Amino acid sequence: MDRLPRVIDANLNRAREGLRVLEDLARFELDDAALSERAKQIRHGIRTAAEALGISRQELLEARDTAGDVGTAITAGGEYVRGSGADLAAAAAGRVQEALRVLEEAGKLRSTRAAEIFERLRYQTYTLERDLDAKLRRRVPQWTLCVLLTASLCPGGDWESVARRVVEVGKEAGADCIQLREKALEGRELLARARTLAAMTRPRGISLIINDRPDIAKLSGADGVHLGQTDLAVADARAIVGAGAIVGVSTANLDQAREARRAGADYVGLGPMFPSTTKPKDSLSGMEYLRAFLGDEAVGSLPHLAISGITPERAGELARAGCRGIAVSSGVCSAADPGAACVALRREMSALRDEPGANGR
Repeated sequence: MDRLPRVIDANLNRAREGLRVLEDLARFELDDAALSERAKQIRHGIRTAAEALGISRQELLEARDTAGDVGTAITAGGEYVRGSGADLAAAAAGRVQEALRVLEEAGKLRSTRAAEIFERLRYQTYTLERDLDAKLRRRVPQWTLCVLLTASLCPGGDWESVARRVVEVGKEAGADCIQLREKALEGRELLARARTLAAMTRPRGISLIINDRPDIAKLSGADGVHLGQTDLAVADARAIVGAGAIVGVSTANLDQAREARRAGADYVGLGPMFPSTTKPKDSLSGMEYLRAFLGDEAVGSLPHLAISGITPERAGELARAGCRGIAVSSGVCSAADPGAACVALRREMSALRDEPGANGR
């Protein structure tokens, strides 16, 4: 009796079930359409490879003998214990990879093409596991207030004093993120500044993001990098900063936001929201873009920072519309007391957002 169909049936089921776990973690735990789609495509690839084996579904079903399977009674220690979503993903990915290897070897007895497809899918699963694990462990925060630190906006160019005051206030009352934005600074000085900021922010649990430069983000130990529309692609930046780092992208419209998410961005900048003397723009995205973004099924749950021309009063307006995070430059850097400016902005974001009727409640 040919037992090969029984082996193939069991491992097809094992692989598809494990991929469904990975797909649902990406879809429901992370709200990541790109990772979910990758898992789905591997599942579809398994179906293609299974068809290439030349074994009918009826033949597989007839070979199935769950009641007589001696392996159903064998369990390993810790099999029913998982500590996190990352643990679930690791266990599921392991099952998929092992099943695909069995299918690859079994396929060599029936179809070289099927064996090659199973091998390719196994390699794809290794990469999917890496990226899913990194994002499950990364858990990108939704910052409430990000200070865009630029020396030219600070009194006397004293960026370090401004940063120190922002950090002293603490992330609960003020800024929970600082982005170092120095477009013209030479690499060596930029790295030194980034390392100084990392030493300030890390002990206080405040995130540090570097604008434009993934190499500086990596070398300084920053939490991530923020990219403009003409900077490196998300995948290229992530190849430099590593899978565990945060990558954000500036967007001015819904199409750009959707593309950023497809590319794997962890958060997006939204704007320009209001006119700004710091970085004047020919046109504004405005509140209409914010509302469209928040109402879009593909991107609305993505962490975001509204940017440009934001004062405490405008922060309240954004919060009432449902905005969850803002990025401010001159409003903090040029303030007589940068810490107090952060407190005022944070208060407007936190208090007005929670008023009855805010965001349609």
